[in-house]
Amino acid sequence: MARAALEIAGNTVAPGARDTVELPAGQLYTHTPVNIPVQVIHGRRSGPCLVVTAGVHGDEINGAEIIRRLLRQQMLNRLAGTLIAVPVVNVLGFIGRSRYLPDRRDLNRSFPGSESGSMASRLAYLVRTEVIARATHAIDLHTAAIHRDNLPQIRADLSDAGDDALARAFGLPVVLDSPLIEGSLRSAAREEGVPVITYEGGEALRFNEQAIRAGVKGVIRVMRHLGMLAPTRRGRPTPEPHYIANSSSWMRAGQDGLFRAAVALGDRVRAGQPLGWISDPFGGAEIAVEAAFSGLVIGRANMPLVHEGEALFHVARFDQVGRVHREMERFSESLESGEEWEEEPPIV
Repeated sequence: MARAALEIAGNTVAPGARDTVELPAGQLYTHTPVNIPVQVIHGRRSGPCLVVTAGVHGDEINGAEIIRRLLRQQMLNRLAGTLIAVPVVNVLGFIGRSRYLPDRRDLNRSFPGSESGSMASRLAYLVRTEVIARATHAIDLHTAAIHRDNLPQIRADLSDAGDDALARAFGLPVVLDSPLIEGSLRSAAREEGVPVITYEGGEALRFNEQAIRAGVKGVIRVMRHLGMLAPTRRGRPTPEPHYIANSSSWMRAGQDGLFRAAVALGDRVRAGQPLGWISDPFGGAEIAVEAAFSGLVIGRANMPLVHEGEALFHVARFDQVGRVHREMERFSESLESGEEWEEEPPIV
């Protein structure tokens, strides 16, 4: 039985075809049309429909590069099912290098949206009805906010079997059991009955080669897990060890001043250990920023100028933090070889 064509935003994508579709998202006050670019690869063979989104926050650009590299993979010519890739969801924020839309709303707090609401609400409604509603599975790609950096990690509602399976398939050592946030793309996917996970890695407005490679590898592993791509010559990927954080907290600045970090992203830290120091420009009134508990640094601030109360280090608790640290080091080394995908020269 022949596979049906895919209808999206008034466009028809035939089985075996690849097409770029423009979702009409309104226009600027200069009368210039604004569209969300979507690439659809509709395989000849039946299978799941995986939606991969990036740029929901307009200044988070690593996800766009992950999708660019993903779409260049020759293995997609033999795709079973459908891949819908949206490298830049928040096009207006992306153009303005801003996390938010021009009305200062957060698109990732505006789902499920409505046809007659705010700018953010209308954009969320468009993405939900034209993209998320067609998915059987979804991956939303993110980075840390501006002037912060995230260790590659998966965030998922692990109480949901579908989300848990995707989190395991992605293959990252660090997983955070993250409840759904009202208004997020993840919450909209759940309302549509779509298993969904969020990938976090890197910093806003900067490319991070390790985070990009981890994202490409993870999405491809999910696609192999779903049967959309053939196994490697060695067979299906061996499930990677993953460790679920018991909890996580930010260590904050105890005073204003100049901040000097002493630990890096991914470092193992112990309770009471100095993570950095804050002092005034003269070197007086210096205080240490200490770890409140033992764990792994999964996020940190990169800006040396800090105010009292500012979040500086995101530390996650694990039952076996030493093992998580070693596994993360092994995983980082494995990214040097793209044996599971066609790699490109690294961004330096």
